[in-house]
Amino acid sequence: MPEPARAAPEATRRAAPVAIVDIGSNSVRLVAYEKLCRAPRPIFNEKALCALADGVASTGRLQPAGIAKALAALRRFRVLCDILGVGELHVLATAAARDALNGPEFLASAREAVGAPVSLLSGDREAELSALGVISGIEKPDGVVGDLGGGSLELIDVKGAQLGVGTTLPLGGLSLMESSKHSTRAAAKIAREALARSAVLERVSGRTLYAVGGTWRALAKLHMSQRHYPLSVIHAYAIPAGDAADFAGLVERVNTDTLVSIESVNAARRPLLAYGAVVLDEIIRRAAPARIVISATGVREGLLYELLDPERRRQDPLIAAAADINTLFSRSPGHGEDLFAWSDIFLRSTHLEESAEERRLRHAACLLADVNWRAHPDYRSEESFNLVENVSFTGIDHPGRAFLALTAAYRYQGVDQDVSPQLRTLVSARMLDKARILAAAMRVGKLVSGAMEGVLRRTPLVCMKSKLVLTLPTELGDLSCERLQNRLKQLARLIGREPVIDVAR
Repeated sequence: MPEPARAAPEATRRAAPVAIVDIGSNSVRLVAYEKLCRAPRPIFNEKALCALADGVASTGRLQPAGIAKALAALRRFRVLCDILGVGELHVLATAAARDALNGPEFLASAREAVGAPVSLLSGDREAELSALGVISGIEKPDGVVGDLGGGSLELIDVKGAQLGVGTTLPLGGLSLMESSKHSTRAAAKIAREALARSAVLERVSGRTLYAVGGTWRALAKLHMSQRHYPLSVIHAYAIPAGDAADFAGLVERVNTDTLVSIESVNAARRPLLAYGAVVLDEIIRRAAPARIVISATGVREGLLYELLDPERRRQDPLIAAAADINTLFSRSPGHGEDLFAWSDIFLRSTHLEESAEERRLRHAACLLADVNWRAHPDYRSEESFNLVENVSFTGIDHPGRAFLALTAAYRYQGVDQDVSPQLRTLVSARMLDKARILAAAMRVGKLVSGAMEGVLRRTPLVCMKSKLVLTLPTELGDLSCERLQNRLKQLARLIGREPVIDVAR
């Protein structure tokens, strides 16, 4: 690893923002993160579309216009990093600077403009960091990572936390557009011949292709719009391979300006959509993956993940992010873990089956149970639903995100309400039932504890044969009231038990 451009004492480094500047073939981007941790949250994100790779395929050189735009962006990013108080800055350069004859000259100017060393990534290294980014943001990935940039396509096998050997191909959108002389038919032939030589693709049949890169994200966003998809979060969006191939074929054939919701795609990126679609279509034809999953985490997040110590890498990013939000916004942050332990005892006593993934989602839901208490009571359900639905979680798929959002809404609104029929289509009947049961239990726990730490451990909720028994110690006996009885009755009805409040003597 290159030395950090700006070193800071270890204690300061943990708290100060960390930033990455990515000098790509199409865009130059700055992302500053709140801190180095397992679930880093961006505090600033800006890109400049510079098209550095434009002209490299035909002339072998970076063009003056692209260089000027990139250096202007880098000078701006240097000032922004100072304003943001960035404690550690990493600058990465990829295919365009790697392939151009005047790449070394550009990198020297780039270093002066941004005020930090620039690490030029090899193709293999870029593939490795992309795979680490997917590992950091996708729960237990199993397939092949494809990172499509402006100048190249990186491919690498990934299973769990294990990486295969990466490869790089000259199939980036700008490179392919130029080498094909703006013909998608010629581009398809070029892509087909290049992909035929890739041994990595032989290992994706029946598995998942994890798609990384701005052009593929833009295609996925358009696909979402055409389906009227109920979530707007692009990360972990999954498309069956056949559906993805049909959509890619459509994008190849038609004028992109006629596509539904094309205005959501930056005008400078639209010409690349057809070439991204060509590469995706050829990969599906050649390798037959089962599905395409979009990953918003790639090279930058892969570098941050690599910078963590082994213990922090093993942390669950979903639980880490939910715990951070709980700490920031809950009335009593310890209540979230209390609620998880309390619901653990309750669910074990019901003998309802719960998988490891379902338990993990329940843990996150409990940590998020009280993060929106400051909202007006009339809108807590709606705002809690929106917060959980759209928060920048990683390590969770869309059905899991829908489960968390539905649980949050039911927790405030009541389990008999008709909450978001559209979002309910993303979860199974089993998960919907679990969301309602957990929310009903949360509603009981809230009345008993006032969302304060240290209460629920003294008020166990357990099933005993045909009864659901909430035990209150003598000193909390006066908590028993009609409202609590009604909420307990509602929960008991969901699991087929008779409610009982027992004041222990």
